[in-house]
Amino acid sequence: MEDEINGAVPCSSLAVDSILRVGTAGAIWGLCMGPYDARKQGLSGVARASFVAKAVGEFGFQYGLVAGIYMITRCGIQRYRRQNDWVNGLVAGALAGAVFAARTRSWTQVIGMAGLVSVFSAAADYSRTS
Repeated sequence: MEDEINGAVPCSSLAVDSILRVGTAGAIWGLCMGPYDARKQGLSGVARASFVAKAVGEFGFQYGLVAGIYMITRCGIQRYRRQNDWVNGLVAGALAGAVFAARTRSWTQVIGMAGLVSVFSAAADYSRTS
């Protein structure tokens, strides 16, 4: 079923769908964490509302970006290789994990996150295709 859907739907459409879904989840997460972090920093009033709005935007953008990179990479590799297996998720997860950790500017964290996301993505793809 998934092969039929991925073969008929362009990778860009799958990426946009992922960006919207995961970006929305990130925005909701920012809406939950923003007030908590603002309270920890002692913010109130307009400063608190501004902090929460910024958190919503940052989390939504960051999560959506990672989801889009993962999906467009996975779909592109799947189409190039003409195989739907765990290798697609492994490579796409490594790239998405590296992008997610790139803000830290620490090679150790970038490599660690790339490996972690890569393994989880490959495991998810393996369980889906087996």
